[in-house]
Amino acid sequence: MTGPGAAPAPPRSAAAPRSLTPRAVRYAGLTGAVLLTVAGYLGGARPDIPLGATPVSIWRSPGGPATLTCWLLGTALLVGAWWSLRESAPSSRWAYVTAGLWSLPLLVAPPLGSRDVYSYACQGWAYAHGVDPYAVGVAAAGCPWLETVAPIWRDTPAPYGPVFVLLAALAVKLGGGLTGTIVLLRVIAVAGLLLAALCLPALARAAEVPTRRAAWLALAAPLIGVHLVAGAHNDAVMLGLLLCGLLVVIRRPGRPPALLLAGALLGLAVTVKASAVVVVPFAALAAVHGRYSVRALLRDGGWLAGGLLAALVVTSALSGLGFGWVGGLTRSGDSEQWTSPPTAVGFVVDYAGALAGRDPGAVPVVRTVALVLLAGVLVLLWWRALRTLHDAPLRAAGVEATRPRVVLHGAALALTATVVLSPVFHPWYATWPLALLALTPTRATWFALPAATAAFLALPDGTNLARFTKAPGAVAMTALLLAVLLRALPRRPWRPRPR
Repeated sequence: MTGPGAAPAPPRSAAAPRSLTPRAVRYAGLTGAVLLTVAGYLGGARPDIPLGATPVSIWRSPGGPATLTCWLLGTALLVGAWWSLRESAPSSRWAYVTAGLWSLPLLVAPPLGSRDVYSYACQGWAYAHGVDPYAVGVAAAGCPWLETVAPIWRDTPAPYGPVFVLLAALAVKLGGGLTGTIVLLRVIAVAGLLLAALCLPALARAAEVPTRRAAWLALAAPLIGVHLVAGAHNDAVMLGLLLCGLLVVIRRPGRPPALLLAGALLGLAVTVKASAVVVVPFAALAAVHGRYSVRALLRDGGWLAGGLLAALVVTSALSGLGFGWVGGLTRSGDSEQWTSPPTAVGFVVDYAGALAGRDPGAVPVVRTVALVLLAGVLVLLWWRALRTLHDAPLRAAGVEATRPRVVLHGAALALTATVVLSPVFHPWYATWPLALLALTPTRATWFALPAATAAFLALPDGTNLARFTKAPGAVAMTALLLAVLLRALPRRPWRPRPR
């Protein structure tokens, strides 16, 4: 009924259709999580199930059709439920409760989507038994659980920092066996997620972003439940420390004790996974209180850098491993898949060369060019954030209110560029920028769509579908990259010539 005296009808959200109620969303996602858990027990990354050779062989294995059916249907339900409320959940409490509810079945599932947790266990075992995990791979270390580790990572040194190696060794000592170790590694990952969940509301308020939207995007994403909870990836610990460090520096700028603490937290995040380092320059911008100047940046940013360096030095010394983990980072690119845009472009160049009877060997070259480009992009993003803050008016509604939004947006774009231009991409890497992009007013579709797509890239036993779609995937990724670049180019408006 409409008329002059009638109440206006509530706006219909494009992100949440009227026929899809929050209750339906919640239980559709829960059903998906239960189906993923069932798929994990049927054919997940269990210690007694070897990595599948091809999707066809998985389908033909005992229970294969049921495994893949549960996995695909469960993923579709979980992704669809998350996607339907991507712009805003009904409330913050509803978002937290729903994300927790979806995680419950996955807490008791076998490892899903990857076998990396077994690599963590073997690296912790090596350190606990006096072997340097940065000098040799887990095969040479003599890990008794070697058969559970993916073959490609058996001979590579650990690429993780000393903090995570210490945590993995602690899990081995307290776990008493492989099952106990995996359980404790999952507990550590969940603790990292809980730390991130505690920091999200305050960060969202500082950035003037609805908490319900930030919590929904960052915590209810299917990649979180599958890869960080069930898969127990150490990215959860990195994100928890990263968000906590950013929260401290944003709430207490210009205060040396707080800046030292924030720097130490960021340093611990780096000593879990080195990719966190790209956020540090933006945290230094958040450390400045008042008007921006070279002196203020050196003064307040220096305290932050001091805490970070102290964390790096102390953890490296206490572990007795030094900085050997930096060398392990060079082996993380041993995997070549088209899901990394630079690798996909290299594949396409090699395919074109093969048609001409040549072997360009373009993948290493394009990867190197991409890393150089990444360095330039990071500098540009930081400089743009600095100029924005420098030009903001110094009053209550000026630089102090602008700082959190600019810093978090710059850090989010830095992590996005790192993921896009890195030599290798795995589905759970999308959780890095997702956690910070959720704290920006950026339209959710632009970053939720890649995260939703990435959820379909892996099978429950850790088989990566990118391995079996190398040529078409590389061509499609290169075409997508070209389309994005063409769209980003500035367009000159057409004006008729004067007579």
